[in-house]
Amino acid sequence: MRILLIGATGKLGAAVHETLAGRGHEIITVGRRGGDLRLDISDPAQVTEAYDRAAERAGTLDAVVSAAGDTPFKPVAAMTAEDYAAGFRGKVLSQIELVRQGTARIAGRGSFTLITGVLSRDPVPTGSAAAMANGAVEAFVRAAALDIAPQRVNAVSPAVVTESLAEYGDFFPGVKPVDLAQVAAAYVRSVEGGQTGQVYEPV
Repeated sequence: MRILLIGATGKLGAAVHETLAGRGHEIITVGRRGGDLRLDISDPAQVTEAYDRAAERAGTLDAVVSAAGDTPFKPVAAMTAEDYAAGFRGKVLSQIELVRQGTARIAGRGSFTLITGVLSRDPVPTGSAAAMANGAVEAFVRAAALDIAPQRVNAVSPAVVTESLAEYGDFFPGVKPVDLAQVAAAYVRSVEGGQTGQVYEPV
């Protein structure tokens, strides 16, 4: 398949890239600071540019995969209205825009795989913006699946990954980590499988 991978330079994105490429797929990578295309998908105009430039490189895409989305971590009392808006733009609207624009740009039976996270179902202190964003993406996936068939859309919702415990483990006290390889396998399931409207929780 020809796959557009968003967030390819991060730890998760790199693992997903390696896994999908290892299975014989052609990957076009997108990142803010690296990749084949250096773009910021929180800007709808740059989403359009990503699709245009990917089409120039590879023709019609078969799948779009997202491993990117930023949200702030602060106690509710320390959050501002802009903090919540930034979290919504960074993880929700950016990924919705990938699907909204992408339905006309990918193969008729192509797929989208978005990223959410454990905090929508198992929140932690300071994680209200992430929980909000994750829940919104998951609700969108379930609803959008009804509209875009036979194209498909799913989400991957991992816990904190084992390889990032040193940086983020303190935010997830008592949460069982998951290996990057398990998360990457969930992306494979979404890209190569036949399900839609699913939220995969790697364990």
